[in-house]
Amino acid sequence: MNYKIINGAISYGADTILEEINFEIKEKDKIAIVGKNGSGKTTLLKAIVDNEMLEEGIGETKFGVYRQGTPSIGYLKQIEFENSENTFLQEILKSYEDIIKLENKVNSLQEKLQTETNDKLIKEYTENLERYEINGGYTYKKEYETAIRKFGFTEQDKSKKINEFSGGQKTKIAFLKLLLSKPDILLLDEPTNHLDIAAIEWLESYLRNYTKAIVVVSHDRMFLDKIVNKVYEIEYASITEYTGNYTSFEKQKRANYEKQLKDYEYQRAEIKRLQAIADRFRYKPTKAKMALSKLKQIERMTIIEEPNKYDLRTFHTNFNIPVESGKLVLSAKKLKIGYNNTPFAEVSFELYKGQKLGIIGENGIGKSTLLKTLMGYIPKIDGEFEYGYHVKKEYFDQQMDSLNPNNTIFDEFSNEFPELTTTAVRSMLGTFQFTGEDVFKEIKVLSGGEKVRLQLCKIFKKEANLLLLDEPTNHMDIIGKESLENILKEYKGSLIFVSHDRYFVNKIADSILAFEPEGVIYFNGNYEEYCMYKESKIQEEVVEEKEVTVKQKNTNNTYLKNKEIARKNRKIEKLEKEIEQRENEIKEIEKKMQSEEVCSDYVKLKELQDRIKSLEAEVEMKMQEWEELNNT
Repeated sequence: MNYKIINGAISYGADTILEEINFEIKEKDKIAIVGKNGSGKTTLLKAIVDNEMLEEGIGETKFGVYRQGTPSIGYLKQIEFENSENTFLQEILKSYEDIIKLENKVNSLQEKLQTETNDKLIKEYTENLERYEINGGYTYKKEYETAIRKFGFTEQDKSKKINEFSGGQKTKIAFLKLLLSKPDILLLDEPTNHLDIAAIEWLESYLRNYTKAIVVVSHDRMFLDKIVNKVYEIEYASITEYTGNYTSFEKQKRANYEKQLKDYEYQRAEIKRLQAIADRFRYKPTKAKMALSKLKQIERMTIIEEPNKYDLRTFHTNFNIPVESGKLVLSAKKLKIGYNNTPFAEVSFELYKGQKLGIIGENGIGKSTLLKTLMGYIPKIDGEFEYGYHVKKEYFDQQMDSLNPNNTIFDEFSNEFPELTTTAVRSMLGTFQFTGEDVFKEIKVLSGGEKVRLQLCKIFKKEANLLLLDEPTNHMDIIGKESLENILKEYKGSLIFVSHDRYFVNKIADSILAFEPEGVIYFNGNYEEYCMYKESKIQEEVVEEKEVTVKQKNTNNTYLKNKEIARKNRKIEKLEKEIEQRENEIKEIEKKMQSEEVCSDYVKLKELQDRIKSLEAEVEMKMQEWEELNNT
């Protein structure tokens, strides 16, 4: 399978989004498309599906879209539910229609083989069974059951109709259908958005083992590092290809830029030197030939273009904390959080001055609820929490409900800080990339990323010494995340934040509050160290499980051994009784033989003697068996 776009371009009216697209997807490629928000990443994904969007680019090669074979392309925007009365499970099983048909055929052939057997039927059954196994027939049920669970759905959800789910849940179901249908080219646009860490880790594992091609747009750097082997960067309306994962791409880009800049500067200096020699001697008859050779030397050069600077324009701020908090910033003891007296979790931790606490865990188990409880927006259920001295806190809500949609950017900010002059307001907004006429945009027309920047701009201006941030990197591109990381790393106050971006958590947090199924765990260390801790606990559990298994096995062996000894002892005891009975019987017969009545009756005497011989033979045999049992 091969899919290739050569010298393509995409325009909307007079605006050129991408001017020269050279893009190739090979079988089993795992490709990332990266770039700033608005650079054209999603547009490129759409164009891969809909080639009518493409036109000839500015390159010299002939424009064309080429396919080897007929690859199927899966894109989330194309997934629809034909019948919303279908259950969740019925929709998921549509991804396995071919396997299910094959499964039914195998079962049918198996039933036939119960009543009739012939070479043709056996061959047909064997061939279909092999196809069933190769296509994942024995694993597909476990695959979709695991996916359903990791995406936060319950056993009861499987029987619910599609029209009973929320819009966000329907999107997740459609995403699952897309993943499990396994197209030849899987196109994913921000697949980790709104997924918790457990779901992201499952998705990583699934995509790493995906046997076909993947093209993904994502701002999750750790996700890209673990998945992709090729990166296409969109910058300044052009596309550049890099081999390797995201970290490799960053290193290559930096190295390429530095090399091109060095070569450019060296060439400019050399041209300047040669030109100076030519200018100096071109009018001297004895030196004119040399001057001409220098000019020709310049003409023969392949001119190196000045490299584009990194497109790193983003927000920044000089954070000021006029009032510092006391050493202990916040203490929570057996704090139960939840709604309507239904506790989600119990939390205990202490936060000290300058500490940065990252909160992680699955969706819907209380992370945001904890921040809202600490802010006093919802009441605690039980336990206690207390702030230290001189703590001034500010809260970032991922829903950004505090923004007035009818305000302009300028009004939203100036209403919050009426003491600031127009120049001061514009200056502060400018540091968060709101310049010129942009400041008069209404909030309701802003993108998610723009709303995040505005909300952060307001929060940082309030100069708090404790920040509580709920998913601050949602809607941010990679450069935006890096900018926020730099700000928060330099921040001298204390920080509590919720995030599913593991790269961001690892960069910022020096301690972790993990909402796990078994309860909330406080860990003094960064995210990477916490993962190592979890892995070590898993290994300990595996060792313990093995030890329990061995112990159980030993216990079972001891039990069986004791049981065998008891059985042998019972048999010995039985033999001893039987021997004693027969010996007593022999004594009785011998006594009877001495009587006058029997002594004179030779026939009777012969019968008794024969009986004694028979009993003695039995005693001998049982004695032999008794000895064997005692010697084992």
